[in-house]
Amino acid sequence: MRDYRVKTIESLARGLDVLRILQDVRAASLHDLHLATGIPKPTLTRILYTAHQHGLVWQRMVDGAFLPSHTLQRRVETDDDEWLVEIASPVLGELSERLQWPSVFSVPRLDYMETLETNSSRTYFDALPPRPHGFRVNMLGSASGRAYLAFCPDQELEAVLARLRLKKDPAFRLAHDDDAVRRMVETTRRRGYSVRAPDFGGDHDRPRSEADDGRESIAMPVRVDGRVVGCINLTWRRQALSVRTAVQRHLEDLRTAVATVEERARAAGLGHG
Repeated sequence: MRDYRVKTIESLARGLDVLRILQDVRAASLHDLHLATGIPKPTLTRILYTAHQHGLVWQRMVDGAFLPSHTLQRRVETDDDEWLVEIASPVLGELSERLQWPSVFSVPRLDYMETLETNSSRTYFDALPPRPHGFRVNMLGSASGRAYLAFCPDQELEAVLARLRLKKDPAFRLAHDDDAVRRMVETTRRRGYSVRAPDFGGDHDRPRSEADDGRESIAMPVRVDGRVVGCINLTWRRQALSVRTAVQRHLEDLRTAVATVEERARAAGLGHG
């Protein structure tokens, strides 16, 4: 560039510095950015809010971290999971405004579901116990895990079950009961949504008799190009609602949220990487 005899715009320079750091670290809290830049937190908040208004930055609800938007990156450089969370996060935010019960967005791993986003901090009626980004959820007992198992391709289901059968812990006992798995899959597909296993109380390893969070949940799969790329659940306190009542009141809202994420994911090109 030519050597222009002008002053630089210090406020712009600070904003660009924040964006550069976010590109390098991928996710950072307000305090992380304060330590990295030395910029006062009120100024950082204004910078981040302005960047968000222009589609450059977004904030994850599960832990409050700030991330650079994938819309600014070439498709081949992005991670499908992170881009999917960026798409799902505002949909979960809208869902919490309508229902006021918390939801979680999770993705399948080899033998568990991983929590990547939740709107719990924005719900009025109830809040989930503090769980970090990346929390592992039991695949056989949770509503989200069962939604994934029921709606993923049959070959994928068999591969997951084969891995789960190698585990000897009681939490994976169902994987050894082919008839029970088949009934669960058929029932879930017929309903179009999943529910928790009767003995699942929210803990990855222990049954409800030993660890009970007092909740019930339903979940539906997010499908793109024939793949289950994630699941969205709705969870509530068992004393407040029965599963039947929750389904009657809220299933259509959950279904709409899932369809919205699927539509936006397809428009963003996920599944074609």
